[in-house]
Amino acid sequence: MRAELTLYGYWRSSAAYRVRIALNLKGLAYEQVPVHLLKDGGQQHSDAYLQLNPQGLVPLLVDEGNGGVRIAQSLAILEYLDERFAGPPLLPEDSVRRAQVRALALHIACDLHPITNLRVLQYLADELNLSEPVRTDWYLHWLHRGLAAVEDGLAVFKDELSLGEQPGYLEACLIPQLYNARRYHVDLNAYPRLLAVANRCEPLDAFRQAAPEVQPDAP
Repeated sequence: MRAELTLYGYWRSSAAYRVRIALNLKGLAYEQVPVHLLKDGGQQHSDAYLQLNPQGLVPLLVDEGNGGVRIAQSLAILEYLDERFAGPPLLPEDSVRRAQVRALALHIACDLHPITNLRVLQYLADELNLSEPVRTDWYLHWLHRGLAAVEDGLAVFKDELSLGEQPGYLEACLIPQLYNARRYHVDLNAYPRLLAVANRCEPLDAFRQAAPEVQPDAP
């Protein structure tokens, strides 16, 4: 039987990676439609895809079980999944803890990720003609500033995950960002809280099955 949820994404997109984790944590079946961000000048720019998502970005979630509604932007998708479907929650019930989780997740998704993602790095290369070492310095500067802020922010959770013993919304945002950092061979030893979260989450099925390398469009 065809899954009611369809996720348009790219295997190495950290935003799509967040949604895959969330879908797995909620125990939801879904189909994937690859949108290659590099082939054909970027398939996200094609007329066919822009008709689905005028933002021209991944991920995009289509929920056929709810009239074919289309939800763009990864954090909006995470909150939609949590509100629409039963199963393990992604956000804490406590209002203070929920706000703390959202604050760190928003820092990752809105302050850190956008200035270190593919289209920004492509602009630095193609439009500003910055060399690869300069682009790498740019990436590392903002990455370390962002990760340091998240490391400090995690102190409020002490030795717990965002849902106590269970991962959720925050970890779905954090693990993909750490994956990106490792791609650039970033030494994460300066961030023991981040590493502790990674060590608890990455072995879990929900995270392993969402990992970029095991996606159907991975090379």
